[in-house]
Order: sequence, then C-alpha cells, then structure tokens
Amino acid sequence: MTSTPYETDYNQWIQETLQKLRERNFNDIDWENLIEEIESMGKNDKRALISLLTRLLEHLLKLAYWESEKPRSGNHWAAEIVNFRSQIQTRLEDSPSLKPQLITMYAKAYPVAIKSVSKLFTLPPEAEITLSQALDEDWFPKQ
Repeated sequence: MTSTPYETDYNQWIQETLQKLRERNFNDIDWENLIEEIESMGKNDKRALISLLTRLLEHLLKLAYWESEKPRSGNHWAAEIVNFRSQIQTRLEDSPSLKPQLITMYAKAYPVAIKSVSKLFTLPPEAEITLSQALDEDWFPKQ
C-alpha cells in the first residue's frame, strides 16, 4: 500500500492541494481527504467556542461566588473574562453562522463549568450566569 503526502507530510499535502486548486487542476486533488479536512475545520470551530464559553463561565462563576479567593484572584479572573469574551467575539465575527448555535453550546458548556468550579468550592443553589450575561462585555458579577 502506497502512502500519500496526506499521511506522510501533512504540510506538503496542504501546499500541493492549494497549488492544484489555484491551477484549477481538479482532477489531481485528493478529494476524500480535502472534504474530511473541511468537515473537521467546522467541528473544530464549534469545539473551540464551547471550550472558550466553558472557561468564560468558570471564571464568571468564580468571580460571582468564590468569596474566599476573590480578594486574591478576582482581578485575574476579571482579566481572563475580558480575554475569553474577546476570543469568542473574534470567532463569531469570523463565522457569524455559529451565533445561532450559542444557545446549544451554552447548554453544553454550563453544566461542565458548574461541575468544574464545584470541585473548587461550594456553589450556592441559586448560582446562575445566563448566556446573555456571559457575553455582555460590560457585565461582571458584583464584587
């Protein structure tokens, strides 16, 4: 069985595929792997947004409810919140079609964030950060 550049040198495969596309040499393109890579790119964008949203929610929950650590770490958490919001906004600007999927992504990210911070401290039963609050660049939990 012969190895393809896709299997042996991914960067070379990318460069060759780009060159073939630029030259409109469609007959020699490795379509199967190209389609797989494009599908993977879409999935990666969604995974990245869910990950950023999870991290954002974790930091918002810490800032809102972890009273004993707030004096020492609150400013760091607030800075991270700004950073995560910016990264989410940049990804949504690059791929605005993902914005309607944020509700579904939030539904996946929020329970993970709750479980994660619950390993650090006890969250009150009323603990909640809404998607709207999480994405509002001007909203921070009361300090």
